[in-house]
Parts: sequence; structure tokens; C-alpha cells
Amino acid sequence: MAASALLNIMIRAAHKAGRSLTRDFGEVENLQVSRKGPADFVSNADRKAEEIVHDELLKARPTYSFLMEESGEIKGTDGQHRWIIDPLDGTTNFLHSIPLFACAIALERNGEVIASVIYNPIMDETFTAEKGRGAWLNERKRLRVGGRRKLSECVGATGINSRNTAGTTREIRQLAHILPSLAGIRRTGSASTDLAWLAAGRFDLYWEAELAPWDIAPGLVLVREAGGFVSDFSGKADNIQDGEVVAGNEAIHHAILKRLKAVRDRTH
Repeated sequence: MAASALLNIMIRAAHKAGRSLTRDFGEVENLQVSRKGPADFVSNADRKAEEIVHDELLKARPTYSFLMEESGEIKGTDGQHRWIIDPLDGTTNFLHSIPLFACAIALERNGEVIASVIYNPIMDETFTAEKGRGAWLNERKRLRVGGRRKLSECVGATGINSRNTAGTTREIRQLAHILPSLAGIRRTGSASTDLAWLAAGRFDLYWEAELAPWDIAPGLVLVREAGGFVSDFSGKADNIQDGEVVAGNEAIHHAILKRLKAVRDRTH
């Protein structure tokens, strides 16, 4: 399906940043053996990718606002539109030469996410969506969420915070309660990848908390345009600020919400 002018701008920006990330990714393995390690290099790669996306989008739409992982919020004069950008979602994977990361861009209009691009340059997979125009892989394949209705047949994705926090304890309780119901669970280390793969039917469900708006926004419209449901843990839709995501088809989304509520009720 032909993309709109706005989506083409987003795709172009993501691909340009992706080329930069691909070049830097090729250097990471060489740095693993150095005494200093690759962490500083990866931070620079992240910032460089964000600058590329910012400059491309600013050139095309100079009045739009920005919300970016590295640079924070930049107010534009438009008042209606805002770009939400995660230039390198999956930094730890990148740091360890694991090719599961993405450049993710969303466009918000009057507080609603209306378009997104999630691009994995190593796999050369470009996931795109626009409100009312469907979700697509590489602009050729129409995406639909999986149709499984039994949790026992489902493979899910989630995230576990590696820091020892109250959130980590809660995540482990959730996992212990939900995992026995599933066929399997995966942790990719990239929230936008999880949501893109759910839209493509590779995952059947996804839940995670303590996320940033740029982790959530790009996958939000993608899942919905693929026929899926997305909400926070209380079932409230269209909220990218509280850091919670539950996603799946209608039946699976409802089933996971019930289990998350059961965990919450037990711990209060």
C-alpha cells in the first residue's frame, strides 16, 4: 500500500538513521575486547541516530514539536503535532552485538498517535502504520495480530527490569502467575520490537511496565491497525504516559488483564 507523504518522511528518517546504526553495529564487536568497552561508543551511536532523525523530520515539518529519548522535549509552533522518537530501542542488545534493536518514530496529533515506523536495520524490516490505513511490513505485507484464543497456545513477550527495585519484584510475581498459562515467553529487550512482532502475529501477547512514551507510542497504532487491543494495566486506552502496556487480540488482551489484576489484588 502506498504510504502518505508524512509516513514517507518518517520512513526516510528511520532508514537514514538505520544506515548509521548498521555501520556502528559493525564496530561494536571489535570494541568488546577493548579495556574501555563499547558503552561510550554505543551512547554516541544512539545520539547520532537521534540527530539524524531529528534533522530529517525538522527539515520536512519545521513547526512540529519533538519528544526524544536523548534530547527530551522541544516545543514547536504547530501546537497540534509532535514527533516521538526512540532512535535506538534495544541499546543493551546493541551493546552486546545482539541484532534485536530498532529505530522507532511515532507521530502524535492532538494527543493521539496517528502514524508510526519501527525499523530494524539488521533484519531490514520496516513496520509501518497509519490510523485507518492498516499496518504493514516493508510496505508490502498487511499485518494482522494472531488469532489464538487459548492462552495455552500463546507465546508472549514481556520485560524484566534488571535493577533490584519494587517494580522488578512485581514483574517476577506477574511472570510467575502468567507463565504457567502460556506455551512460552520471550524477552527481546526492545519494547517497540515486541509490539511490532505482536502486530505481525509472531507474539500473541505483550505486557510491561515502567516504559517511557517513546517505548509505547510507535507500537500503539501499529498493533491497533493490525486488529489488536492495547491498554494500560487498568484497561485504559490511549495513555502513553503511565508506562504500562498490555496488548493482544481482544480475547487474549482481556485474559492477560484479568491475570494482572489478580496479581495486583493479591499484593494489596
